[in-house]
Amino acid sequence: MDQFDQSLEVLMEGAGWLAPILFILLHVFRPFFFLPVIVVCITGGVLFGFVEGAILSFIGLSLMSLITYPLIKKIPWFRRGISRLKGKFIHNERTISVGQVMILRIMPFIHFHLLSFFLMEMTKSFKEYMYYSVLGLIMPAILFTAFGEAIRELPWYATMIMFLILGVILICIDKWNRSRLKRTEAKFD
Repeated sequence: MDQFDQSLEVLMEGAGWLAPILFILLHVFRPFFFLPVIVVCITGGVLFGFVEGAILSFIGLSLMSLITYPLIKKIPWFRRGISRLKGKFIHNERTISVGQVMILRIMPFIHFHLLSFFLMEMTKSFKEYMYYSVLGLIMPAILFTAFGEAIRELPWYATMIMFLILGVILICIDKWNRSRLKRTEAKFD
């Protein structure tokens, strides 16, 4: 991984004013290189600093969300693959909310396209999908760029505590959504 970071840094320095565009394109083509979102965002922080790195990561992730929508809509084998992944992630009729998707975006081990698929199923239009998708990408771009290096260097137990806290938040949101759904159903019965 260090060798990749060094190669990327040399490429970006040699690119000059094209470096930000190449970095955004790296976000777009990241799935083809099997690079996790967090690695690319950390790299953005190292290469461009916190502010510019976070902005460029946000733009790149937003473009990836924009591209994912037609991929899932128009390519049947891609949609089937994401649907199978969804079946492994969520069993039975259980659903997740937009808020939970936004929290899951912060967790680096959750599949980017799967979360985009969830958003597509929850929203009624492309405009609404992009609104929630872009809104949900702000925190990962900021957190991964700013704290990516710190998270990577934390001791294993501190990292586990952080993920445990995020998991508790996710469960709380799920319970709140379920109680809200029950109250809504009770009104219509």
